[in-house]
Amino acid sequence: MINRSAEKRERQNQVRRMRNRATKSTMRTAIKKFDAAVVAGDKDAAASALALSIKLLDTTAGKGVIHQNTASRKKSRLQNRFNKLTAQAAE
Repeated sequence: MINRSAEKRERQNQVRRMRNRATKSTMRTAIKKFDAAVVAGDKDAAASALALSIKLLDTTAGKGVIHQNTASRKKSRLQNRFNKLTAQAAE
């Protein structure tokens, strides 16, 4: 490194990178659980997984890990999948 401030900046970047990775990983896991519930056709599990996924998407976007528009797009697609599942169950 060139100087002490550059070394500190590198440490800060590493801490933030690891925090962002953890947040993003948690978000992806919740979405995968929702997908699994939809494939299984379990409406109740899908509803709770959808609520958690939306919450985590909002949190991740609020922290700046993903863009707000990306979070909105993903939430919309998840909601559409859930709506299709409930429409099939109603038939």
